[in-house]
Amino acid sequence: MLTVIGVRFRTAGKIYYFDPAGRQIKIGDHVIVETARGIEFGRVVLGPKEVGEDEVIHPLKEVLRVATSEDEEREKQDRQKEKEAFKTASELIIKLLYIIIGRNSYYFF
Repeated sequence: MLTVIGVRFRTAGKIYYFDPAGRQIKIGDHVIVETARGIEFGRVVLGPKEVGEDEVIHPLKEVLRVATSEDEEREKQDRQKEKEAFKTASELIIKLLYIIIGRNSYYFF
């Protein structure tokens, strides 16, 4: 049996298991972990629990650290940039559709 915590990277995203590495981590804490996509900021949604070896993807990665206030601020800034980029991309798509279709523009969402 292994002790793991469950971490999410998006509000309704998949839960990934990580080794708490002996740290006292509880539900709601933010942590920094290494994933296939690099170093990421996540929220603990499942507190420490014991699971079988066959329930985890090996090698089980450890939590690098509990997030600091600097990590929290960087994540907040990144989310704001993400919203701005989405808005800009949406506006560009609408403009492009207008150019392609002309005066008879249709909006698809």
